[in-house]
Amino acid sequence: MITLTAPAPEPLSRTSPSDRPPVRVGLVQHRWRSDATELTSILRGAIDRAAAEGARVVFLPEITLLRYPADVPAGPDPGATAENLADGPTFALAADAAAANDIYVHASLYEKSPADDGLGFNTAILVSPTGELVGRTRKLHIPISAGYYEDTYFRAGPGPDSGEANPYPVYAPDGLGARIGMPTCWDEWFPEVARNYSLGGAEIVVYPTAIGSEPKFPTFDTQPLWQQVIVANGINSGLFMVVPNRTGDEGALSFYGSSFISDPYGRVLVAAPRDEEAVLVADLDLDQRRDWLELFPFLLTRRPDTYQSLTAPVDETRPYGSGHAATAVIK
Repeated sequence: MITLTAPAPEPLSRTSPSDRPPVRVGLVQHRWRSDATELTSILRGAIDRAAAEGARVVFLPEITLLRYPADVPAGPDPGATAENLADGPTFALAADAAAANDIYVHASLYEKSPADDGLGFNTAILVSPTGELVGRTRKLHIPISAGYYEDTYFRAGPGPDSGEANPYPVYAPDGLGARIGMPTCWDEWFPEVARNYSLGGAEIVVYPTAIGSEPKFPTFDTQPLWQQVIVANGINSGLFMVVPNRTGDEGALSFYGSSFISDPYGRVLVAAPRDEEAVLVADLDLDQRRDWLELFPFLLTRRPDTYQSLTAPVDETRPYGSGHAATAVIK
């Protein structure tokens, strides 16, 4: 497993000094293994390595400990591999690593739900250096197309039992000096998600991710589009984006890695290879969010009085808008 680090680059439009020290963050890009003990050991070692490089928080990919299930539609018991949030193996890994390294650890899990249909939640968590759960955010947008049949496994968050009045919660962990939003994977394609987190005061948005090949179109490489849209959403909402993806082959999918960290100016600060496990560590000068939004004041010049169509219910007969006939999703 390689380690790549990046210092905070110079601000491009600073007009007033910053008295905030950079926040050092880390992420892990890993390959899934069927041996749970080996997988946990690899991840723990990677977290330890990021902490040794000075990371104060380390972010892990989507459904961290599981083989990605949704390359095929679910059977009659879709939640068979789901776990309890507070006493399952994912929380145990995060809590142990956080306490041992005196850092925050973010992870992702398939969270059990008591509903009769067997569907669970795709949930991101943040655990404190004392081993306590300090953040939980359930994936809002659920993919439905070929190779990513997540609607047969996951229900859309936040869910009535979430305790969250706001589906876009922002966390300010004690001692970290940063405000963090924690959506998941498919959420990263929606500019509305990044904008909601930005308006909630987030500085860093982390997207635990599991994305790779398109089984019905094996020569279509979506990696450049994926990176471009996330970086662009960071630009238009003034956010640092932290995106841990997995790598390697799992069933019908080949995950393309390419995890990265970008800043509000659209600079990719550090990026992983497509096909190698990696630890990324970067220093984030968080006042560059302020600097950028002073120069390009998108949030100040918004026109929410004209955005009614964005909040109207989805019309499944014309999801592409007026004048465009609905077509079938590729399954």
